[in-house]
Amino acid sequence: MQHDEMIWQVINHQFCSYKSTLAKSKGANRDKRQFCKHPYSTTGLCNRSSCPLANSKYATVREEDGRIHLYIKTVERAHSPKNLWEKIYL
Repeated sequence: MQHDEMIWQVINHQFCSYKSTLAKSKGANRDKRQFCKHPYSTTGLCNRSSCPLANSKYATVREEDGRIHLYIKTVERAHSPKNLWEKIYL
């Protein structure tokens, strides 16, 4: 069983290799924007609801070689990261 909230706390407060931060303005009142560079991220924003690492129920649509694929994260395969994503041709 994956613990989504615990994973998100580690990613959000400690370290995530896919996170990049962009400061909106310079000065004391800087507004920081956080983006996600994960290939399966649907929005590109780094937040709890759109994080492919911290959600056990997650799906995304991607195009590869002119074909559209649906990628579904399968929790039962969490012990094997290589097979974590189920690929369905659309």
